[in-house]
Amino acid sequence: MLNNIKVSQTTDEIVLNVNVIANIDDICQELETKITKLKDFYKSAKTPIRITGKLFTESECERIKRIINDEIDVEINFDLPSNLLGLHAIKKTFETKTEISETKYIKSSIRSGQVEEYSGSIVIMGDVNAGGEVVAGGNIAVVGALRGLAHAGANGNTKAIISANYIDVTQIRIANLVKEIEERAEKCPVCKIDGNKIIID
Repeated sequence: MLNNIKVSQTTDEIVLNVNVIANIDDICQELETKITKLKDFYKSAKTPIRITGKLFTESECERIKRIINDEIDVEINFDLPSNLLGLHAIKKTFETKTEISETKYIKSSIRSGQVEEYSGSIVIMGDVNAGGEVVAGGNIAVVGALRGLAHAGANGNTKAIISANYIDVTQIRIANLVKEIEERAEKCPVCKIDGNKIIID
């Protein structure tokens, strides 16, 4: 099904919101089918395109740019983790012990479209639903299910962890690393950085 890319337009740009768990081949195939619709936006102006939602490798970015630029001569920008999740208030980049940080408690579930950000750690006393986002400079702990996007150590803290009662299909981020969860992880999984990758204990 061609539903991995949602196209919208603001006064300044065209936005392609890409499903975080879609694979690059499906994304490119869908983009090729939607390129004609995209061209309709450019009859009178060269509005830049911003691609958000999913993080891409450098080679994947080049592949996507080629597909678009073969049909449309336009500036293409990809969101990075920091500006994707609105971390403007989190200024410092540091590494600290995971057990030492100020903590914000959210006494409800995170709804789709809702974003919670904090420079310390965050504890969610409920679920993080699909389409919801949690961004913390420290750790993230979810008492219920993690189905939305979680970014711990968002200011560069590689010692941060993410834990939940269970983690469903989603994408998690710790510091500058990204891991896509394609199968449900149960029994209170804990996600952390080991070496140069995110592992689930």
